[in-house]
Amino acid sequence: MGEQGAEREIVHLLRRVTVEFGLRQAEFAARNGMHPTDVRALVCLLDAERNGTDATAGRLGAELGLNSAGTTSLIDRLERLGHLTRTRDARDRRRVLLSVTPQAVELGWAAFGPVIGSAEALLREFDEAEVAAVRRFLLGFHAAVSARPGPRGGADRP
Repeated sequence: MGEQGAEREIVHLLRRVTVEFGLRQAEFAARNGMHPTDVRALVCLLDAERNGTDATAGRLGAELGLNSAGTTSLIDRLERLGHLTRTRDARDRRRVLLSVTPQAVELGWAAFGPVIGSAEALLREFDEAEVAAVRRFLLGFHAAVSARPGPRGGADRP
């Protein structure tokens, strides 16, 4: 652990996991004729579906930090690849809803299912309090990473 303590070690371990997972996502994208942003878009759309949130081009672009032209290009590309569908909202015909195709879900599970299964198996070894602690840490860390602070400075930044 050294001078920095267990807290810093855990943050660095989480960084290692996210870097490794990002590399796997980039490999998946390259293997399937996609851009890494395409994979992030599919994840955003799947998250919206899981949360019961309507996925629109505007929402997707905002989540990915893309302008309107970039979002349209991304959606067109994913639709051409057969990974995304656009449908008119039955409640408001002016809105177009986006969803991930079953083909894309299968492709994702084939690539990422084993690592997800490993993570779930590992968590089954934890008791309820440990799972709650992991959840609390990850939610808190996600909130910290998602915050949009001003310019950074300081010599001891990791």
